[in-house]
Amino acid sequence: MKGHYDEKGDAVPSQDEFALIRDWNDGRQSEEFLDSAGIVLGIGDDAAVVSGASDREWLFAVDTMVEDVHFRDDTMGEADVGYKALAANVSDIAAMGGVPRQALVSISAPPSWNGERMKRLYDGLYECAERYGIAIIGGDTTSAPRQLVVSVTIIGTVEVGRAIRRNGAKPGQSVFVTGPTGLSAAGLHGLLKQRDRSKETSVEEAIPQRLVLSHRRPAPSVRAGRILLETGWGSSLNDVSDGLASEAWEIAEASQARLVLRERALPVSGDLASYAGAQGVRLLDWMLYGGEDYVLIGTVDRIHELALKERFRAEGLPLFIIGEVESGTPEVVLETASGTRKPLRKGGYNHFPKG
Repeated sequence: MKGHYDEKGDAVPSQDEFALIRDWNDGRQSEEFLDSAGIVLGIGDDAAVVSGASDREWLFAVDTMVEDVHFRDDTMGEADVGYKALAANVSDIAAMGGVPRQALVSISAPPSWNGERMKRLYDGLYECAERYGIAIIGGDTTSAPRQLVVSVTIIGTVEVGRAIRRNGAKPGQSVFVTGPTGLSAAGLHGLLKQRDRSKETSVEEAIPQRLVLSHRRPAPSVRAGRILLETGWGSSLNDVSDGLASEAWEIAEASQARLVLRERALPVSGDLASYAGAQGVRLLDWMLYGGEDYVLIGTVDRIHELALKERFRAEGLPLFIIGEVESGTPEVVLETASGTRKPLRKGGYNHFPKG
């Protein structure tokens, strides 16, 4: 790290780099936990050393969050940013049916992110790591001119030859989701409106707390992914990060099949429905195109539907059948409440829109 900053935002010499790293990381995870996670050598050297297993394959994923693109300081606290940066990666491992194991964290911090703010970011990061049993094993830290950038690389494992991919959907199968969608988008909508409210009224009082938490503290569907792998019944899988319609399109194109989603079957959160109604927002837009829900969408043979629902119910997890797979040109179709069908556009968040 070169040219970082102290608690007042003043530049500190580069020799303090390792002191800052120790301050943010030391004592966060016990030696016993790190040993159980297979960590031979963690933070403090040029590279981490992790023991392997002959019956597992490694899963690697990386996500980057940029200030004013993925989050704002008027909608997310510092700890929320750290938590969500790791949770988004955890969801990628869940979407393969895998188990998250270790993570590397790279941060570029501007002067506005002083030592105390960075420590709170790491509080959230380690809170998520503890929840999902992830060892933080290293990374990189640099200065940045203006916006904070947080990039997390996650490492997971999955049984050899068992990773669930997007390309396994087949005609005659059912489409499912592991929870309602649209909550995070509604939460963001409410949080952004905070700027127009009196400071005497908190946004948490204005919108359901579940929506706020869905945006700030997402809950990746790790156990759901493991059930789908353990039973062998999940034929394709994807996590809803960019929007339900977008992720359904990814499965359709990877599988060369048509996905038909039924509007009446889409799970609706009561909190979301009441808030959308109060705001005059079309509920379906948030549900299909909102993104950052981190539930799973996938496909299953109809013969296994009932047993899979029972397995999920036994573990206190939701599962909703929302459509079916058909043969034909790869596309996603919505069967409306009136029974008519219409193509669904490839909606969702796009960093590089045309035009």
